[in-house]
Parts: sequence; structure tokens; C-alpha cells
Amino acid sequence: MGWWLERRAALSPGRVAVIDSVSGLALTYRGFNERVNRVAWWLSRVLGVKKGDRVAVLARNCQEYLDTWFACGKLGAMLVNLNWRLAVPELAVAVSDAEPRVLVYGAEFLEEVRALEERMQGVEFWVALRERASRGHQEFREALECPANPPQGERPRLEDPWVICYTGGSTGVPKGVILTHGNVLWNAVNTIAGWGLRPDDIAVLDAPLFHTGGMNVFTSPLLYLGGSIILCPTFDPDRLFDLLENPGFTLYFAVPTMFLALQEHPRWPDADFSRCRIVISGGAPCPPSIYERFWERGVPFRQGYGLTEAGPNNFGMPEEEVRRKPGSVGSPLPHVEVRVVGEAGGECPPGEVGELLIRGPHVTPGYWRNPEATAEALRGGWLHTGDLARVDEDGHHYIVGRKKEMFISGGENVYPAEVEGVLKGHPGVASAAVIGVPDPRWGEVGLAVVVPSRPGLSEEELRAYLRERLAAYKVPRRFVFVESLPLTGAGKIDRRRLKEKYAREEHAGG
Repeated sequence: MGWWLERRAALSPGRVAVIDSVSGLALTYRGFNERVNRVAWWLSRVLGVKKGDRVAVLARNCQEYLDTWFACGKLGAMLVNLNWRLAVPELAVAVSDAEPRVLVYGAEFLEEVRALEERMQGVEFWVALRERASRGHQEFREALECPANPPQGERPRLEDPWVICYTGGSTGVPKGVILTHGNVLWNAVNTIAGWGLRPDDIAVLDAPLFHTGGMNVFTSPLLYLGGSIILCPTFDPDRLFDLLENPGFTLYFAVPTMFLALQEHPRWPDADFSRCRIVISGGAPCPPSIYERFWERGVPFRQGYGLTEAGPNNFGMPEEEVRRKPGSVGSPLPHVEVRVVGEAGGECPPGEVGELLIRGPHVTPGYWRNPEATAEALRGGWLHTGDLARVDEDGHHYIVGRKKEMFISGGENVYPAEVEGVLKGHPGVASAAVIGVPDPRWGEVGLAVVVPSRPGLSEEELRAYLRERLAAYKVPRRFVFVESLPLTGAGKIDRRRLKEKYAREEHAGG
């Protein structure tokens, strides 16, 4: 995948590839390809990076990040995109596992780098971005002064690894998902063909590049196609509203918390989203209240589904179906196979909940140096996602929740994501998580941990709201109000910590 950039540069040399949202500078495909060649030359000739070596990046979104990613692609090296939200001990686990030869870092993470440097003896080169390097470190600016000759030697094959993307989560050590050149390519093909991307599309990239969503929802597909990316260091609602006005954009991907921040912003009522062809949410179930507010503006907002191990783009939905099937992620993309299976492994009939299995050339070959986890996830040639789903009579899929998060109350399955989605539709709820806790009568019952958006929100009010919209057994028995929910390093709700705290309390209380 990384080597096709030169073909795109030859086919679309003058088209704009990347627009820097901070400086406003626009980089053409010819200019982008030349930068990548310089960085590849420097990595290989000066730092000795060769096929199979790992190059880690600890930085916010920037042009140098994209340069390094695609330079690795041309060399057959592997990018390790480190999550800058992690604490130093968590970063050390990933760095120790990946064993990168080079670690590129932004100035804002110098303190973390110094702490890592004391722990990590295997990193040969530390490279500073856009600033003077510490003693003994390299400076990335040197790369941009190197020759722009394309790398020599054998090009990477489709089955060769390109990215090691560490998954977040609340259980155990993170796993390094291998994304090959073929995985990234086929995700791009699926997205372009299934979602109807066009060369004149412009996408905002303000989701972090350490997540597959930042890299592969729109960025790699659009760069493959010849479209334009507006590069933002982080998510900033004011900046996004500015970009909506000038230069404007047609594609936008974000997670629900980002969309909520936009809708709560003073500029939301006057924002004009009429140019946006695709606005899509991912990373977590999206509350109905969020997409309904976009629909009121005539924006075909939709819910996506993906995971680092597959794509992440797997489903699509025609614009005319979006409102008719609220909450659905749609039908599989062209080169994606899916099954919904029960505990015995048989296909679930329409309406029945089972585990979602995925197969296709976009699916990872496995986890870095973790054959046990690979064998567990890729059983029988299918990726077992651990996500629960159902399919309707029309073949549209709905993601119900995580298999491990489901609990059984009085013999009935309860899916926390479903309850949370309804709960977050209440105007007094900013955020919420539902977990199963022990109960002597029912086995388990629901407990809702709620972050209110206004004072005075009561348990009775929420219980009445849910009873109008859910079966009685799905309504949590208890509600707890907190100022914030614990998060993992990946920014997701840390359910393990919630269960440890509240399950223990319930047990003690019983």
C-alpha cells in the first residue's frame, strides 16, 4: 500500500493531498511523495532501517507522522503508532513488545520519552519532531534535506506487515494488531466502492492517528483515491466549525463524545453541514439523540462499525435507508463476509442475537508475537469479534454490545450497550455505563453509573424514562451518580474498574 503513493503522484501530481489546518499550507501529491521519499532515504541510509524493522511514533497528528507512515510502507518497515494517552508504564509495555529500532516523538511528549529512555535499552534512535533534539537524539528535519530518490530494492508484498496497532482495553496486556499492506489496501477498496468516495472529497482528520479510525476510516482510502485530507493535531470544536466554513469538507468521522461536544458548542445552531456527504460515528455505540440532531439538519449521519483487527470499515448503508433503519450499521461492504452465530456455532435467524464473525482480505493475519491470542481470535478462518449483533429480515445489521459485557438477569440476556444507548438519550445524562452486579434473586441485575448534565437528576426520573422504552428486566435496579467515568488509556470506559468497585459494594451490601 505504501508504495502506491508514487503512482498516485504520477496520476494526480497537482492535486492537493494534505492541507495543514494550523498553517493552512497545502501539499500536492507530488510534494507529498517527494517528502516520503526523503524520509525513506534518511531512515534507510542514515538510521539503517530495513524491511521488517519497527519505527514507533509518539506524536499528535502532523505531516511528519504521515511522512513516516508512508516511508515505512515504501521500505517494508512497520509503523508502531503509540497511543499518547497512555501512562509511561503502559507505553513501556507496548515499546518493549514491539522492539522498535527508531522512536519518533513530538515535543509535548519529551518527559515521557525521557522516562522511556531510562527503561528501553533496545531503541537505537530517538528522533525529535519540529524542535531541537535532546543530547544524543536525532532531528527529523534532517530527513527533509535528503535526496528525494525513491527507495531501491524489492517492494513490500501485500502480505507484508505495515502497521502494528496496539489495542486498548481493560483486560490484561494490550495486543499488537498486525495490519498488512493488503489489509490497508482492501479496506481502502471496500470503503471507496461501498461508500462511494470521490476524488473531489475532502475529509477532516482530527481523530488520532494512533487509532485505526484515524488512519483508515477516511485517510488511507482517500489518499489512495486522490482526494484531500485536512490534517488537525487534535479534535477542537472551534477549529472544526472554522474548517466547515473554509475550506469546507465533505467527509467526517468522529466518535460519539466528539459529536456531543460539537452539538453542545455555541456555534452548533449556525453551523452549515450542507456540503457533508458522509458523517459517520464509530468507536462506540452512538446515542439516538446525536444522530437525530444531524438528521434535523438534513445531514445523512450514520453509525459505523469496525475494529482494529478488521478494516475498520465493514458495513455500509444507502442514504435513503439511514433514517428507516436507525441504529443499524447496514450491510457488508463488497469484499467483507459476515456471520452472526449462536453459542453452538450455528447461524442465527433474523432478530436473534449472536456473535459477529468477519472474514475477508482486510482482516488482520494476527497479533504481533502472540500466537495464542491469534489462534483464539481467528478460529476456523473467521475473526471472532467478541461483539454481539443481530440481522433483520432485510440483511441490515445491528451491533448490540460486547459478548463479555452481557449479563443474565432472571434468565434473560441484558446487553449494556442497548441500555446505555437509551439512557444517553435522556437530556439530563451526559454519559453513562451499565454493568451487571450480583443479585441473590436474579443472579445479576443492572447498575447504571451516570454522569449528569444538569443538577437535580434523580433515579426515579431515569427509571421512569427507561421503563417507557425498555423491557422491565433491562432497567437497572440501581443508579449511581458520579462526576466522571473511569477511562482506559484508549479513552474508552474502564468497565473492569467499575465492576471491581460496584460489584464488590453490592456483594458487601448483600
